[in-house]
Amino acid sequence: MKKQVQSSQRSESWTVLRLIRWTTKYLTEKGVKKARLDAEVLLADLLGLTRVDLYLNYDRPLIPSELAAFKERVRRRAVFEPVAYITGHKEFYSLDLKVTPEVLIPRPETELLVEEALKIAQKRLTETEDSEMEPFRVVDLGTGSGAIAITLACHLQQAVIWALDISKSALNVARSNAEQHDLNARINFMQGDLLDPLKDQIDCFDLIAANLPYVPWSAFDGMDPDVKDFEPRLALDGGEDGLDLIKKAIAQAAPLLKSKGALLLEIWPTQVSRIREAGEAFGYGQVNVCKDLAGHYRLAILMKNNPGG
Repeated sequence: MKKQVQSSQRSESWTVLRLIRWTTKYLTEKGVKKARLDAEVLLADLLGLTRVDLYLNYDRPLIPSELAAFKERVRRRAVFEPVAYITGHKEFYSLDLKVTPEVLIPRPETELLVEEALKIAQKRLTETEDSEMEPFRVVDLGTGSGAIAITLACHLQQAVIWALDISKSALNVARSNAEQHDLNARINFMQGDLLDPLKDQIDCFDLIAANLPYVPWSAFDGMDPDVKDFEPRLALDGGEDGLDLIKKAIAQAAPLLKSKGALLLEIWPTQVSRIREAGEAFGYGQVNVCKDLAGHYRLAILMKNNPGG
């Protein structure tokens, strides 16, 4: 009889696999779209394991303190709080970054901006004679968590980077991430409205990358609750057409860029024609757009005219 009781207790213990199955069902019923993935990520992070490790330890029971902590995580996710805010970090371009509710969560779409920025930088550096080599000067406008600035600094050893944001709280997160990756010496953090902190540095920068608020009002209410209810509206709301800050950035960046300099803007898919118009109005020689993996226009690249061009 004693053996039967012990066997029953073991079968009813909250093992890794049982928790994943129960949490997936519970979150699905609450309307969470990627319930299984979220359950795995939240549990793996709590236990200090990878998602693969979870299944190598599928029969491991959780101790009461672990179970209580996981229950709290599930409660938060069930009301659509983003997983990255619950765990406190997010991977971006293979880098682990701290995130808090003060910053936008880095997204795969922004990796497109980073990839194109690296292509432009590497092409420019290849074309430059060694005798003319100077630091490649980059601005990350609206740095948030510092994802763009830190990734470019990791991949461009010749780069000196300025990371700007209007939010002091966001800059604190970005500084923490730069310190984590030992990049504080190569990134200058500045608080201010758009490019105002650099307005006197005419013809100084090779590249300005900007992931500014670009969501139009008409699209905001239709966004997932994970986004509209939890991420900072300051980092999302681009005004009626989503271009309030983008148009200002296009105007401010033009005099700051060197000849052949580039302004890269993450955009809403419907904004292409308006951005082309603004680019032409402020003297950019080329305005190119790129699609993301979902086939949506997501990036505008504005190239400054050559002298006399």
